[in-house]
Amino acid sequence: MTHSPVPARSLTLSILPGDLAICRLDARAAVPDWALGGRLFSIIRTADELSVVCPSRHQGDGVRCDKGWRCLKVEGPLDLAETGVLASLAAPLARTGISLFALSTFDTDYLLIKARNLRRAVQALRQAGHRVQSSR
Repeated sequence: MTHSPVPARSLTLSILPGDLAICRLDARAAVPDWALGGRLFSIIRTADELSVVCPSRHQGDGVRCDKGWRCLKVEGPLDLAETGVLASLAAPLARTGISLFALSTFDTDYLLIKARNLRRAVQALRQAGHRVQSSR
């Protein structure tokens, strides 16, 4: 069976409310309490770093953070065996010169886009055949 590099279907994305920050802490740092708040947060530890995505208003003082990100949620659930989901979203953004920070869960994917690029990102995704709506 051959898998297509992009999904055969159009995806629906929702723009989630609120501003997010992407923060970097030392790999040995304890997970800070401020990282655990909000409707959406992500904590990833590697041998090199502890990365936290959290609402901008929650980020800790003196922590290296990049603020001003908005989140697009791919409405799911998606099948874990489905291929090309991120490629079908990243390609039109890349062609428009918009970078993204991707997060994945068991059920779906989330794209973080700088707030200043959100309108252009929505336009590029719609032109690629995807549906983008405000959060429910």
